[in-house]
Amino acid sequence: MPSLSAFLPPGFDPQRPVALIAGQGIYPVLVAQAIRAAGIPLRLVAFDEETRPELIASFPESDRRTLLVGQLGKMLKALKDFDAGYAIMAGQITPKRLFKGLHPDLKATKILLSLKRRNAETIFGAIAQEITDLGVTLLDARSFLDAHLATPGSMTGRSFPIEQDYLDHGIHIARECARLDIGQGCVVRKGTVLAVEAFEGTDEMLRRAGTLKTDHTLFVKTVKARQDYRFDVPCFGPRTLETMREAGITSAALEAGRVILLDRPAVLAQAKTWGLNLLGFE
Repeated sequence: MPSLSAFLPPGFDPQRPVALIAGQGIYPVLVAQAIRAAGIPLRLVAFDEETRPELIASFPESDRRTLLVGQLGKMLKALKDFDAGYAIMAGQITPKRLFKGLHPDLKATKILLSLKRRNAETIFGAIAQEITDLGVTLLDARSFLDAHLATPGSMTGRSFPIEQDYLDHGIHIARECARLDIGQGCVVRKGTVLAVEAFEGTDEMLRRAGTLKTDHTLFVKTVKARQDYRFDVPCFGPRTLETMREAGITSAALEAGRVILLDRPAVLAQAKTWGLNLLGFE
């Protein structure tokens, strides 16, 4: 249904409830706003110490459940209780919680024991399968946020200052890191790799790169060739923009149509104010 979002599956039924499985930050807030604006019934699965309290409070008690991270059985029961036709995952769970501070119930423990590799992709992939087995369609996490995606070309209204050869080099390095499942971003400078993103995340990578010579540096954010957009969408938001500024990195290239700018109008306005350059590449 393109009028709602290009990322919804064929036959999407706007009368069926969508359960928003909400992690941290503004991402799930934006999704909730868009779904409500479309008039689609919305329910909330929130996580203690992760989901924003104001988002939780915006739902009546009958339309929300709050869980500890790891209570998979309770989450699946909530989806049944909501009679959800669809679910959408939005917002990060603190990565270290996947390894420390997790509160796995019997269902989650069974899944964890079955995994040969335990990382975000395998854990969330297994959770996605459990949701699908309920008869609930797990939506592409870009659904409803079409207007917040990176778009081709300069998004900050000025000529992009990084030469094409150096831009191509940064894109190549970022895509190779993604292919090897190391991370989805890198920082380069004039053909030299300063830092690559791994488990520590984007902001820590930018801080590391900022300790080096930062003139003409470029941050590149991309996706894996076989990205599972149901639970793994790269995002670029106000916090990352601020970290770039603090680190002295003034240019970023984001893969168009695949990277979400969290509150795009606000991010672009702030980038222009700070003199930062944002480019969408294909």
